[in-house]
Amino acid sequence: MTTTTAPAQREFAHPLRRMLHARESGVFAALVLLFVLGSILSPSFAQSDNLLSVGQQVSQIGIMAIGVTFVILNGEIDLSVGSTYALSAISTGILISDGWSWGLAAFVGLAVGAVAGLFNGLAVVVLGVPSFIVTLGTLSVFRGVALLISDGAPISLSSSQAGVADFNLLGQGLLFGVIPMQFVFFAVIAVIGAVLLSRSRFGFNTYAVGGNQEAARLVGVNVKRVKLTAFVLSGFTAGLAGVLGLSFLSYVQGVTGQGMELTVISAVIIGGAALFGGSGTIWGTVIGVAFIGLLQNILNVKGISSFWQTVVTGLVIVAAVAADTWQRRRKSRA
Repeated sequence: MTTTTAPAQREFAHPLRRMLHARESGVFAALVLLFVLGSILSPSFAQSDNLLSVGQQVSQIGIMAIGVTFVILNGEIDLSVGSTYALSAISTGILISDGWSWGLAAFVGLAVGAVAGLFNGLAVVVLGVPSFIVTLGTLSVFRGVALLISDGAPISLSSSQAGVADFNLLGQGLLFGVIPMQFVFFAVIAVIGAVLLSRSRFGFNTYAVGGNQEAARLVGVNVKRVKLTAFVLSGFTAGLAGVLGLSFLSYVQGVTGQGMELTVISAVIIGGAALFGGSGTIWGTVIGVAFIGLLQNILNVKGISSFWQTVVTGLVIVAAVAADTWQRRRKSRA
């Protein structure tokens, strides 16, 4: 009897111990405290309608954050996701307005996002340009292309157009009449991302490259392929978010998505991913997205100015990065 239960107890204790010492545990605790605070400040905060509304509001940011997580884990950065979001949405909107089927137009929008990510990745791994510089440049390039192809004019879709009503269900629909479809897309992308990162060779190689690029190369990891794939994933998820954003609002313009990249990166860092790569999880990113969503919701409920919301979010980012730096120094001294 003892010989069978002892291993089982040890097997249970090991993942529990890992969870309690995970980088995300502190953020999760803060998320719980934030939820309690919101419930105290507003009786309607914890109601299902409000929480589902928060889930819908953060879904596009969350989808983009899943892709950016892979880039940051590689020790790189992608500042162009907001512009990629706009470019994909505008490409899809133009094609639908020109009479294309919404399915084919949405596919092109996704492809535009993936190609944008591929462009970033090639510039980083082939030309050797730092990702910060590359994506800072493509932030303007992709935004400029979006303005050029739309001639600077907004694009509006009418439900009277063929297929638009069906297309709108992607962003406006409710699964089982309750759960926002955008949140469903976020959940599916998060699960796929978590499996890819924790259960595949690509995920293992991602951590290896982010932890020590030269060591990864010496043991046979194709560093360029890993980084290139990460940028493509980032572009694809930004494209998907853009398509969903168009579906939700039936409206897009060239300046859509400005500043989204900062919120996306913030969610990843707040969720426990190391800014210099090698450490972090998809579930940590999900927690970071939820944290930002609940924080903004509480500030909105209390009528706090959007300017102060920006200040508070910035302070949270600084605190998250400072905590990461402190933890790294503590480990290096141990």
